[in-house]
Amino acid sequence: MYTIVLDTNIILDSLKLKIDLLEELRRICNFNYEVKILDKTLNELENKPNGKLALKFIKQKNIKLINTKNAGYVDDLLSNLDENHIVATSDKDLKKRLKNHPIITLRQKKYLILKNVL
Repeated sequence: MYTIVLDTNIILDSLKLKIDLLEELRRICNFNYEVKILDKTLNELENKPNGKLALKFIKQKNIKLINTKNAGYVDDLLSNLDENHIVATSDKDLKKRLKNHPIITLRQKKYLILKNVL
């Protein structure tokens, strides 16, 4: 079972572009998975445009939290996840940091793709 961890920007981008994030995940993932976010992502969303809408989405879809014990930036924490985690992001810098790690990202502002599958 894999854990797909949503980054702040993919949540915001999917809302802005009207992409059904969870439906797209079902479409591209033909394996068992669960969708989660880092607890620190909630803090990031509070200060972003459309952050309240994103928080509402997380609550409505009952997306579970990964509690992080140590302090740090969300991108650093996402970069240190093990191979059972797939990071969903549209952040260019984070994608570069995760170049050897499976990621899910936006393509053509319309749909999601899975890259670097092991």
